[in-house]
Amino acid sequence: MSARDIFHDAVKIALERENWQITHDPLALEFGLGSLYVDLGAERIIATERKNEK
Repeated sequence: MSARDIFHDAVKIALERENWQITHDPLALEFGLGSLYVDLGAERIIATERKNEK
């Protein structure tokens, strides 16, 4: 059993609960002569508000 099997869904759910958006599952990065695969790509959008403006 791999670490992805054990922790992947728990980490994904935890990130989503903290308002992270999962952008890639998995994330493939290509460079030079090879590729690298990362379990998740995520981003957190930070916005500010002033009166009714975002």
